[in-house]
Amino acid sequence: MTRRSFQTKTEIRALLNAAGVRPRRRHGQHFLIDGNLMNRLLEAAELTPHDAVLEVGPGTGSLTEHLVAEAGRVIAVEIDPVLLGIVQGRLADAVNATCIQGDVLSSKQHLAPAVSKALTKARRDLPGRMMLVANLPYSVATPLLANLLLDPCGFDRFCFTVQREVADRFTASPGTKDYGPISIALQITCRVKRLAVLPPQVFWPRPAVESAMLKTDVLRNPFGTRERLAWFMDLLRAAFAHRRKTLKYNLARIVDQGVCRTLAAEFDLTRRPESLTVDEWITLAQRIESRTD
Repeated sequence: MTRRSFQTKTEIRALLNAAGVRPRRRHGQHFLIDGNLMNRLLEAAELTPHDAVLEVGPGTGSLTEHLVAEAGRVIAVEIDPVLLGIVQGRLADAVNATCIQGDVLSSKQHLAPAVSKALTKARRDLPGRMMLVANLPYSVATPLLANLLLDPCGFDRFCFTVQREVADRFTASPGTKDYGPISIALQITCRVKRLAVLPPQVFWPRPAVESAMLKTDVLRNPFGTRERLAWFMDLLRAAFAHRRKTLKYNLARIVDQGVCRTLAAEFDLTRRPESLTVDEWITLAQRIESRTD
């Protein structure tokens, strides 16, 4: 394993002090200051000069500096203009870096247009993989992953840290309180591996919760096209709209009664949505799709 030098807490504080700012809680600014964990995240990505990387929330550029050294293109998206200015200053000589100021999402269902444009160009210019490598702001993780699964550029790998509670939803099993639409969407398309649990003290300022590091490889789309996968994800959201209600109750609001009666011959619709396995959800969706074409 290659050992790299990342920004220390002292260095990050100095950069912020020079810019006249402090970490902003409303933007979820908690900087990972453990070099071993930063190195583990970078090693998990296994970058090559042919790959393009999306980094959301680069902060002061501690990880970004290494991404631009190893990847063919890095798209760094930072909502805080002061932090982005710090990153741009540190990457002044990097010809393969694109810095975008703003929210990575224009809505829960769409990436920001500037981000989509930059990803499309990177996919066109480079022959390798498309990746997310980031210490993600906690609030953006779930909608971001859902959007990247459907992005036409075709993401291949996600390596990121996130709040442990969110990571638990990504890896949850049927019948648990954390199991829901994003659990199913990720698990039918990806191999999700938890690399580490991160205690609060490896961040500055310390968050009030634990975090987790995940490596997620996109392997398959059982529905064939992005459009059909998007339809399935919409179906999941609707079916989980009332978690404590039965499948029959939830499905009756999105498919007609004739389809529900047909489904009842094959599925126990008195079950709750979180009780179905990933494979059962795929089968149920395929039956619904075949009867609503």
